[in-house]
Amino acid sequence: MAANRLANFGAGPSALPESVLVEAAQGLLNFNNTGIGIAEISHRSAEFNAYIRHTAQLIREQLDVPPTHEILFMQGGGTAQFSAVVLNLLARHRLLHPAMDEKDRVLDYVLSGTWSQASYTEATRLAHGATVRIAADSRAHSADRKSFDGLPPHAAYSFSPNPVLIYYCENETVSGTQFSHTDGPDAFPFHLLPTEPLLPLVADYSSSFMSRPIPRLADHAVIFAGAQKNLGPAGTSIVIVRKDCIVDVDAALPFGGYPVPVSLAYAPYAAQDSMPNTPSVFAVYVVGLVLERMAALGGVQGCEEVNRRKMDSVYAVLWEGERRGVFRPKVRRGQGSWMNVTFGVCGDGAEKRFLDGAEQRGLKGLKGHRSVGGMRASLYNAVTEEWVDKLVAYMREFIEQETTA
Repeated sequence: MAANRLANFGAGPSALPESVLVEAAQGLLNFNNTGIGIAEISHRSAEFNAYIRHTAQLIREQLDVPPTHEILFMQGGGTAQFSAVVLNLLARHRLLHPAMDEKDRVLDYVLSGTWSQASYTEATRLAHGATVRIAADSRAHSADRKSFDGLPPHAAYSFSPNPVLIYYCENETVSGTQFSHTDGPDAFPFHLLPTEPLLPLVADYSSSFMSRPIPRLADHAVIFAGAQKNLGPAGTSIVIVRKDCIVDVDAALPFGGYPVPVSLAYAPYAAQDSMPNTPSVFAVYVVGLVLERMAALGGVQGCEEVNRRKMDSVYAVLWEGERRGVFRPKVRRGQGSWMNVTFGVCGDGAEKRFLDGAEQRGLKGLKGHRSVGGMRASLYNAVTEEWVDKLVAYMREFIEQETTA
């Protein structure tokens, strides 16, 4: 590793593997021996067409995406998908139930943090007469009844029959909550979902995509993720869409629908290999390089093993600091994120002392989101175990300093 590279725990855009950065730099000059740089080559060229298909295939193989689902590369990040899922799945619902009153079309949202709340808010803007409802809200079960400090208990969920969509955010980057990927009370309650076939289940995986396997992937209608956490630079989003959700949005217009911008409609992307217009060519290129590296290191299962070790070591020292009155975890035990560990530092001026000490040791990006404050250590795939060991050692050192001062 280059001696002048610092340990980057930022929440995104986030760290990328150094070997990928070196290869990407070479690709800027000469993409796949074409003699043309990746930022210059036509997206219609045979070489790039082959590359984007190869990149999608790497995702399909590593996540075991079934042939019932398409893999699309879109733009606008997760925020654009807040809109796209509403527009596409409302069109689908209108085509399936053309005689239904608009108010009887229901969109269910599970609120577990800032981003699911933002998606819910966007749905209320775009529903155009349909009903947007909260199926569960973790704030109602927090100590102060207003914080996102955990997940809703299974008993709190209430799903609608025949919904337009059911939306959840698997990992909340700001608050640091995450559904478990193994069965239990901290997992998403798949067993409580309506039993109808082709359920319109939507999941935002932006900050945990490719960090570990996705439970019951085939049961989802849409899974989306911005690339800038675990896969590449900002600029492209990966959208896994079940084929029955790729509809002609204009065909829904006679049934109460309204025009959908072509940049948000899934069908043009599915029909044209994600290229109804010029894609984020460089971002897709880096995503492909990251996925090739992942495949060589054991795929998503290999990432899961490493990420589990990183997460375990950081939470262990965090809980030690809590016991000694130095750190304050922001999320209930068992419901904290593998990717975004959030915590406060106790005492007057303590947060500044912690950040100043981290900066002196080359540990960057630890300040929490501006809306919630505190600290946030993001442990994405490219954050090395060496970096995590340095962070853990510093946290232990800080505990000793604060308790002996």
